[in-house]
Amino acid sequence: MHVGIELGFGNLHDDLTDEDVYAGSVRLARLAEHLRFDSVWAVEHHFSNYSMCPDNILFLTHVAAVTERLLLATGAVILPWHDPVRVAERMIMLDILSGGRAVLGLGRGLSRSEYEAFRIPMGESRGRFDEAARMVINALETGFIEGVGPFYPQPRAELRPRPIRPFTDRVYCVAGSPGSATVPAELRAGLLTVVTKPLAENLAVYRTYRDAFRARHGTQPPPVMCVLNMYCAPDGQAAREFARVHLERFYLANVRHYELTGAHFSGIPGYEQYAHTARTLHDSPTDAEVDRYLEASLVGSPDELVARIAGMRDLVGDLSIAVTPVYGGMPYAEAEASLELFGKEVLPEIRGQGF
Repeated sequence: MHVGIELGFGNLHDDLTDEDVYAGSVRLARLAEHLRFDSVWAVEHHFSNYSMCPDNILFLTHVAAVTERLLLATGAVILPWHDPVRVAERMIMLDILSGGRAVLGLGRGLSRSEYEAFRIPMGESRGRFDEAARMVINALETGFIEGVGPFYPQPRAELRPRPIRPFTDRVYCVAGSPGSATVPAELRAGLLTVVTKPLAENLAVYRTYRDAFRARHGTQPPPVMCVLNMYCAPDGQAAREFARVHLERFYLANVRHYELTGAHFSGIPGYEQYAHTARTLHDSPTDAEVDRYLEASLVGSPDELVARIAGMRDLVGDLSIAVTPVYGGMPYAEAEASLELFGKEVLPEIRGQGF
């Protein structure tokens, strides 16, 4: 089982500077390398302390210089906010500078405030994503980029430096509903999901993706990549009590940043699922939603997390995971201790059992 970490760059702690967030994030990446995790994933967000990584490729290029083995994954580049030419060029540079360790994760974004600040209509997100994704993926395979679509008309141009090796099996797309799960399948990409509710409720997404992938390509899809908040401590009950405080803060930050209780989703093409989510949140008490968020996370003692991951594999089948070690204003010292315990006691156990 591939096991990575995901970094979110939130600054929800009153005593942290933005520089502290970046220093802590680099320490976690270096610790992940030391502990033999497989990858580090970096998000993209703008204009808010909710998450402060406007250029995840740049951050990963720095991580490339202080590590030797970790795969370096964008989780994700939000394509509608970028020129496809620049995404392809920068990913090639990251791949060269890291010795072939780059992984491209793609998404289309959910925050109305970020779209408005970029002066891009959110209703164009699906069209922009579909058009740009094919251009970028093709460019990383061929070394040439071109496009005839309405959003990114691009004369054929050679990219230099050239790709050093194909990105086949190194591309992922974020999807969170059965309706969007066919998109990574069509692109022959892996499915990247952020787990915010009990895993059993995502099974239709995984099934739709796998069925569409097999039908389109006649072969088995790669393991689904699940991103989960994680906190590991020697005492499971103490871990849950500590993590819940920070999960609640992070959950509320999510609701605010994405306006998850807003009525605007119903009027934006491609976001119909979130209109339903908004209605559900209005009808559910916050404590109940936070409890569901805790249930969806990897929180507990090392033995509990080994059993939980085994249960995930039994439920989902082939999967990979990326654990988010810091969230909701959690002190970096606590996140580092949690990640170290997970790396020393959980990773060897699940690998020893052949997960």
